[in-house]
Amino acid sequence: MHLPTYDDVAEAAHRLKGMAHRTPVLRSSTADALLGAKLFFKCENLQRMGAFKFRGAFNALAQFTEAQRQRGVLAFSSGNHAQAIALSARLLEMPAVIVMPQDAPAAKIAATRGYGAEVVTYDRFTEDREAISRRLAHERGMTLIPPFDHPHVIAGQGTVALELIEDVPHLDYLFTPLGGGGLLSGCVLAARQHAPQCRVVGVEPAAGNDGQQSLRAGRIVRIDTPRTIADGAQTQALGEITFPIIQAGVADIATATDAQLAEALRFFAERMKIVVEPTGALAFAGARHGGIDLAGKRVGIVLSGGNVDLARYAEILAG
Repeated sequence: MHLPTYDDVAEAAHRLKGMAHRTPVLRSSTADALLGAKLFFKCENLQRMGAFKFRGAFNALAQFTEAQRQRGVLAFSSGNHAQAIALSARLLEMPAVIVMPQDAPAAKIAATRGYGAEVVTYDRFTEDREAISRRLAHERGMTLIPPFDHPHVIAGQGTVALELIEDVPHLDYLFTPLGGGGLLSGCVLAARQHAPQCRVVGVEPAAGNDGQQSLRAGRIVRIDTPRTIADGAQTQALGEITFPIIQAGVADIATATDAQLAEALRFFAERMKIVVEPTGALAFAGARHGGIDLAGKRVGIVLSGGNVDLARYAEILAG
């Protein structure tokens, strides 16, 4: 696998035109006052299937050969990549099988099946999803598209930052959620090309700070599956492709606790009237509590998704 470049992001943007939503950028005077900065929220919770993942999934599947399309795609995901692959496969008229943890939010499993994919479940704490996926892909002759460590996926995710920087030039900082690093590495590629002065910061759950540890150690650090409400960032390690891009291009990696994520979800619901999932709130929580001085700065905040089980969402909001 080659490391993607900005040219791949630009090609992805062309491929996604008319397929992915150009999501809005929202403002909040209350958020500005809290941080003493000008915040620009890129609302990928309003993307097709409810998350940025549609961008990378469609960009990858759109480049399949005819033979690959006939056999179909297989993916593993805690939810958003699952839905993104399922929807993209339906749009491109190919079969899809998704390996999902049995404790994934019920709404994400239902949506994945609703888009027409076959779902195979596993126990995320005792079974290896990648091993299961490789075996199934081999048995069925399907093409495996991982959730983050793939150049076409990374390039597609980079269109998030490309759009934001086009709509809001002269950003000083860009905060983005971090799980396996597909979104963050893609955003690095776009920012480095169009806003070289912008400092890109990844934010991951405090309970699963493998990315932060990896950046400090200069190598990929693997951890046990973290227990956090940010189910989309319960990754064990950065990818072989995402890590070198992140290592070369990010200013820092911050963390956010589950309590800070819950606080952020309540803020979005009460003050901005939008539904954001816990993983999608990482960037704002990190900007607010990560110890980075943002006074007077122009700050991009990626809200990566809004797919949350309503019963669980109500519990979080109720505290």
